[in-house]
Amino acid sequence: MMITDERRTRILQIAEESGFVSLQRLVSAVGASESTVRRDLEFLHAQGHLHRTRGGAAYAGDSLADFDVRQNRASLEKRRIAQRTAELITEGETVLLDGGTTTLEVAKNLNGKTLQVVTNSLPIASQLMNQPKVELIFIGGYVYPKTGVALGDQAISALKNINVSRLVMSAGGVTQDGLFNSNALLVETERQMISAAEHVTLVADSSKFGQRALSQLCPLNAVSEIVTDDGLSDEWRRTLKGDGIALEVVEVKSRTMVES
Repeated sequence: MMITDERRTRILQIAEESGFVSLQRLVSAVGASESTVRRDLEFLHAQGHLHRTRGGAAYAGDSLADFDVRQNRASLEKRRIAQRTAELITEGETVLLDGGTTTLEVAKNLNGKTLQVVTNSLPIASQLMNQPKVELIFIGGYVYPKTGVALGDQAISALKNINVSRLVMSAGGVTQDGLFNSNALLVETERQMISAAEHVTLVADSSKFGQRALSQLCPLNAVSEIVTDDGLSDEWRRTLKGDGIALEVVEVKSRTMVES
């Protein structure tokens, strides 16, 4: 039997692939009762991920978009954020990189640094595997096909035996309630990443703030610092500083970087 978040993630995946999916198909696909699936659809509809229709549901968002599609969004902001984040990482650190598109950009900016890098991302591992100064450790598990990221019980088990000085992670959304992501299996894996790290750096472009996704990952105070772009509102800047979170803001328009 699937756990609730896993089942809802699977429902979203099927709906995204099909555009519209019938109730009976979902019942068969997730192995749950019709009443359970109906409750799942109502929840996903309330969250804005699906539109409930007679006999099924229609996909309403892009929360599980392909890695290549997501990589092209806010690309300039991501590059500037990644450059600044790489500057914050010091020689000799043990760094854990999660499987986001912005963290891939961070990996591209680590050339020449002597580091131990732990990751569950195949794209990041491919980027770093031939870097002579990087000692690379890959976390295995179920590889989610859209992202090339290892998730699930095996990944979580491996992470329980690892301690790192810094986690660099992304998120699907950030509200005052905390961080959110669209994949429930990813959320469980990232929670273990947070437990393994002394310092948590969130890399997120300003469009993520005020947005929710399917599953809540952690409260805001689990984050040590945030690196974002200058589209972040003054209200959010005050909120984050009030919560004691270090804030690094990169200027995109002038293509220079400043510390906030």
